[in-house]
Amino acid sequence: MASNKVFGLVGKNIAYSFSRNYFSEKFNTLELTTHSYVNFDLSSIQEFDTIFDVHPNELSGLNVTIPYKEVVGEYLDEIDPEAHNIGAINTVKVFPSGKKKGYNTDVYGFEKSIQPLLKESHKKALILGTGGASKAVAYAFSKLGISYLFVSRKPKSTDEISYESLSESLMSEYTILVNCTPLGTSPNTDLCPDIPYASIGAAHLLYDLIYNPAETTFLSKGKAQGAWIKNGLEMLELQAEKSWEIWNS
Repeated sequence: MASNKVFGLVGKNIAYSFSRNYFSEKFNTLELTTHSYVNFDLSSIQEFDTIFDVHPNELSGLNVTIPYKEVVGEYLDEIDPEAHNIGAINTVKVFPSGKKKGYNTDVYGFEKSIQPLLKESHKKALILGTGGASKAVAYAFSKLGISYLFVSRKPKSTDEISYESLSESLMSEYTILVNCTPLGTSPNTDLCPDIPYASIGAAHLLYDLIYNPAETTFLSKGKAQGAWIKNGLEMLELQAEKSWEIWNS
């Protein structure tokens, strides 16, 4: 008889989770009756090891989301070099020996989903937010040869600027805008990053990592100015499939 395999999502306030629905449907479709996907809603990362106490032998893989992508590495035995360079982990493979290794599949998902939309004019990007997902976005832009700046409420380094400094000339120069903040996520769909939307035009590409709602206020304001828009659903699906590949390799 096949042994049970447990997969799961580690995060905080994750009842809305894309991953649990996605993988539960996948297991049904593939008739993987011994596979299950669980949400591990942790109030702090210090609780990470308790997951393995509850499921001492069945855990095979984990996804990691806000706010633990940048800190989960401390609890792992090994980190993939790319994930180490990015500084964020969103996938953990649990080996039969119990070894836990961290990976980043956000880079793959973002790069593959934005690539078909890129045009000659898209040379510079503004990354709104500075969390774990923004690091993966920045790493993907580096691979694609696109220069970028982070936009932060409290800039801390030379590659970060404030929302107040988003002038019309800067906006015309940076024609890719990526929202890596949670602003606009359901149910607070009226919220959006505080940027000068009037400076956006047909040359701009707006990408929102949020997928619920399908068109955030950030995207709809960009669309109203003639910009190209895309939400984060395809990125999520691609990174999930990449996680699945890692867990089964």
